[in-house]
Amino acid sequence: MHGPTPFLLLFVLLASCTPYEPVTAPPQKKAAPAPPAPATITPTPLTEAPKIFENPSPLRAPKVPSLVSRNLPEFNLEGVAFDSRTHCLRVIDQEGGPGTTFTDAAQVGASRNALAAINAGFFTPEGQPLGLLVAAGKSAGSWNSATSIGSAIWHESHSGVSRISRRNETNPAIAKQMLETLQSGPMLVDRGLAVSGLESDKTSARCFIAWDGGTRWFIGRTSPCPLNTLAATLASGKHCGWTIHRAMNLDGGRSSDLWISSRVSGGPLTSRPPWNRPVRNFLILVPRG
Repeated sequence: MHGPTPFLLLFVLLASCTPYEPVTAPPQKKAAPAPPAPATITPTPLTEAPKIFENPSPLRAPKVPSLVSRNLPEFNLEGVAFDSRTHCLRVIDQEGGPGTTFTDAAQVGASRNALAAINAGFFTPEGQPLGLLVAAGKSAGSWNSATSIGSAIWHESHSGVSRISRRNETNPAIAKQMLETLQSGPMLVDRGLAVSGLESDKTSARCFIAWDGGTRWFIGRTSPCPLNTLAATLASGKHCGWTIHRAMNLDGGRSSDLWISSRVSGGPLTSRPPWNRPVRNFLILVPRG
């Protein structure tokens, strides 16, 4: 057997002397630098409170019902002002007679979840309405065509329009077809002027409804005063918060009874002496549905 040739031995020797080159891994990509943190924003402090714009015009946004209290030289006045676009009056009548269902304005107001309640029209010694009364389309009493305590009418149509009208400009049949009607009186203020010839010698607590001729209304009670003083004072200034176009008298004296809920701005309030008598009907103030 022959051994390896000299040429083959030389090739093996040269291969074993070749230096070793390690295999290097391919270079890795560098990670992208993290984005810088956003700059801190420091809010600019308010230098004054935001302005609140009042809208006295009835053509603008209505205000919420609010309690009005005035200590006038002639009498003290308390009541609630409201806008008929958002709130309305409703007649509450007691068919069984005065006090048969509700003893006072606070009770009727709370029972109907009302914002306010006030005694309404006059009634006879037998407890019947002294004048026309319509509550939710149902009528009671009869048209009073003779006395001054029936010379003014508050009414609301089925379309939601409220007004105070004189008796001589009102059709009794149409008044009876209204959604709500209350005949009372006398008229205190007419077209911005105090009505003349009103009683001047009898002092008594008074209740009344006032209207600016648009959508602003007021129901209120006063300390004892004559009717002519009430009319002159109401016509002389913006005691209800605005100029009165028309105002009408409600039953007063021992019938005068005003209640205002704590949900009314400035409330609550109850203005009813303990010696007052029960009444036949009330007006309540509720949100317009």
